[in-house]
Amino acid sequence: MGEKIKFSKNYHDLSTDTGYQFEFFCDHCGNGYRSTFQGSFSGKASQFLNVASTLFGGVLSSVSNAGNKVRDAGWEGAHDKAFLQAIEELTPNFIHCPHCMKWVCREDCWNLKKGLCKDCAPDLGVEMAKAQSDRSVEEIHAHAAMAEEDKKLDTAQWRQNIMASCPKCEAPLTTNAKFCPECGARLRAEDKCSKCGAKLTQNAKFCFECGEKI
Repeated sequence: MGEKIKFSKNYHDLSTDTGYQFEFFCDHCGNGYRSTFQGSFSGKASQFLNVASTLFGGVLSSVSNAGNKVRDAGWEGAHDKAFLQAIEELTPNFIHCPHCMKWVCREDCWNLKKGLCKDCAPDLGVEMAKAQSDRSVEEIHAHAAMAEEDKKLDTAQWRQNIMASCPKCEAPLTTNAKFCPECGARLRAEDKCSKCGAKLTQNAKFCFECGEKI
């Protein structure tokens, strides 16, 4: 047969003895289209002769062999012809990506602006929406996994040097506490003067406003 058969893998052959039908599917999404059913004359003739052989027993046993020959002689050629017709019928629904060489459906998996399939050139709006959604889900899980007391921490508190154990008695600390639950040692340096309320510099021993000892 002179004509070239384009589809070599992304189809299902649904043909039977009674006719021919094919289902072509997209290499990207897996969805597809089914061709119009085409009846098989040779298949029906074979079935008729086989039934006749069964009804009349050994008297017409040679009829069964004749039926098989009818099928073998005509079915394969008609099958290829039907396949080419099915390709002609459904090819407009697909397009061949010049980069990855996949056959993809035009309706859902072809990026018309880029001239490539959506595997090679995804829709940027869709990708951005998906990325934002993924990031939101990550933040929800991270926030849900935090202890209740840690959820209350603001940006300034996150910048503090949060300790895992008391520097005085070395007891483990399960929360971001101000004082050690074991020895009572202060765990956080004061950031405001207790007398005048002035903001203190880091590691200050006296308030630079009123001179109060820290």
